[in-house]
Amino acid sequence: MKATWYFDFISPYAYLQAEQLDKLPAEIEIEPAPVLFAALLNHWGQLGPAEIEPKRIFTYRHVQWLAQRSGVVLNAPAAHPFNPLRLLRLALVLDCDLAAVQRIFRYVWRDGRLPEEDEAFDALALELEVVDARRRIDAPGIKDRLRLHGERAVAAGVFGVPTFVVDGFVFWGLNAGDMLVDYQRDRNLFGSAAMRRIAELPVLARRR
Repeated sequence: MKATWYFDFISPYAYLQAEQLDKLPAEIEIEPAPVLFAALLNHWGQLGPAEIEPKRIFTYRHVQWLAQRSGVVLNAPAAHPFNPLRLLRLALVLDCDLAAVQRIFRYVWRDGRLPEEDEAFDALALELEVVDARRRIDAPGIKDRLRLHGERAVAAGVFGVPTFVVDGFVFWGLNAGDMLVDYQRDRNLFGSAAMRRIAELPVLARRR
């Protein structure tokens, strides 16, 4: 079963999920797909968690707690949010190789580095065997691929990161990995009367 995994290096939840991917059943084939989270927010008319101050503070505390609880090293970079475009494009230069994607996540969330740190970014690129990285990530073809990933994500109903998409079903958030595994075991997971009913509930009131 192929699962497209939409992510942005800006998300600490995506980092935590990246650290769990190797534990998924071998029958689930992960197709990493970098997207610009900000573009998803713009499309759906949402604020990001870091744009609501109390939510921002809770989010940082929550991910630090989750990391400590699960034994994952998390050292946040010196500032957040940041511009992740360099890293997203670097992943595309590397053809979204999963091990490379995981290493880029660790650059930010384990090593505490920012994309704007030129020396650290260049060292990361060399470690990943990308020569002339700064020129290559600015290639029009790489920029187009990132844009197309975003368009494909929106068309699939992706509204946040991290998100798996399988068979047209969206599995959003860190905890949705278990739901994905259950779906892999039972492809009729969403076919029950209860699942169909809850997916078709009418809207009674809208916020003005």
